[in-house]
Amino acid sequence: MKEVSAMATHKIAFIGLGTMGFPMAGHLANAGHDVTVYNRTTATAERWLTQYQGSHALTPAEAAQGAEFIFTCVGNDDDVRQVYTGENGILATVQAGAILIDNTTASAEVAREVAAAALTANTQFLDAPVSGGEAGAVNGCLTVMVGGDAATFEKAQPVMDCFAKATTLMGDVGYGQITKMANQLCIAGVLQGLSEAITLAKSAGLDIAQMTEVLKHGAAGSWQLENRAATMANNDFDFGFAIDWMRKDLSICFDAADKLGVDLPLAKQVDERYASLQQRGYSRADTSVLIKQFDDEAR
Repeated sequence: MKEVSAMATHKIAFIGLGTMGFPMAGHLANAGHDVTVYNRTTATAERWLTQYQGSHALTPAEAAQGAEFIFTCVGNDDDVRQVYTGENGILATVQAGAILIDNTTASAEVAREVAAAALTANTQFLDAPVSGGEAGAVNGCLTVMVGGDAATFEKAQPVMDCFAKATTLMGDVGYGQITKMANQLCIAGVLQGLSEAITLAKSAGLDIAQMTEVLKHGAAGSWQLENRAATMANNDFDFGFAIDWMRKDLSICFDAADKLGVDLPLAKQVDERYASLQQRGYSRADTSVLIKQFDDEAR
């Protein structure tokens, strides 16, 4: 649990209590903010209230009433549109001057669309996708990549820091999402390389723990190496970020790349291998399950 710092407290709404949103909203509550949560599955909101101080609303519009900061962390572009501009959405009741912060991994286009709608309600919008996985959310040490107005970011940063170790303004609205796309492309490439390295090392009888200890100090060092090499070698994939979600994120990358005239050959190769793993029943397995592309069943 993050320590509560001496800071102003605010009335906050948090929409979306999934794997990431549940603990993120919890950190805001633990920091002393007055948090109202909303989740499509009411039982999840009720479970959140057994762990944290706050209240829950029955619609995004109800949650947004009177809130100074409104966070959203939902599934995809359509979900973002629905919670902001749909029936009983945030913009139906939001107060002028509120700051809207979307932590969903979504497209830059939907970020700009919602930002434009937010302006008509005299509010400001930040696209602020996060990286760090479930462990980062639970431990309050996420990386937040933000797009939006600098003055709005300055007001929101201390609040976002309740669940983050690094919160950085990347540029105008949409640039947070572009940065998250780059993040996911890096992860895809690193996991492909790590899968090949571990497969080679195991085949040769190398001690994976010792290999990891050596490699992490050199140019091959990475978060994936230090946190996933051992679990990949031990055939353990019941945690972390599911490949269903990674493929959703990669599809956003491919769409953006097409519009920019950019080719992403390695990411497309990795996506095809994830698709094959989905067909084998690994849809909810961690992205590090990519190593199973090399096992006997895949040959």
